[in-house]
Amino acid sequence: MFEVPVYDVAGKQLGKEQVDPAWFGGFVRKMLLHDAAIIYQGNKRSGTANVKERGDVAGSKKKPWKQKHTGRARVGTKRSPIWRHGGIVFGPHPRDFSRALPKQMKRAALDSALLSKFKDGEAALIEGLKLEKPKTSTVAGALAAIGIKESVLIGTEKADPAGRNVWLSARNIPHVHTLPVTDFNALDILKYRRLLLTREAFNALVK
Repeated sequence: MFEVPVYDVAGKQLGKEQVDPAWFGGFVRKMLLHDAAIIYQGNKRSGTANVKERGDVAGSKKKPWKQKHTGRARVGTKRSPIWRHGGIVFGPHPRDFSRALPKQMKRAALDSALLSKFKDGEAALIEGLKLEKPKTSTVAGALAAIGIKESVLIGTEKADPAGRNVWLSARNIPHVHTLPVTDFNALDILKYRRLLLTREAFNALVK
């Protein structure tokens, strides 16, 4: 069992929450986490890099000079890759880097990412983070009171008005990102050093 500290918005520790590793797969699957992170990053690539080969560049196809008796090296076209403004050899072309991640692997990778945060003591819970309207100072003050100075992912229960107010309040704070737990993936968890969950978000994850 792992213990996760519970704080209020003033930074006071209210206690600790018990986390059973069995809830999140029992152990951290490092190779699966690596594969999932590579796939998620690849899916974000645009793949639009492109170069012109010798058949694509502008220029005449005529032989610049005759083959022999000029004292210069033989050459067949000004589009040659060894010439300035010639074609590029083996350059990139538009391609699709995206790959599908099976549903079971996606869920297992998310469980392993969450478990790694609980295991390493990089996760915490917060109670009372309910804002009637967006207020950046409230979220910034809560993070400072808890002692979170690193990059942090704040997890809310769902994308309802309350969750949106937290997102609006935190979006201007550097290295702070907010997501509902229904939108979590392994890369989001690993990208940020700390994980801060509301009590409602933690209960939703356990369910």
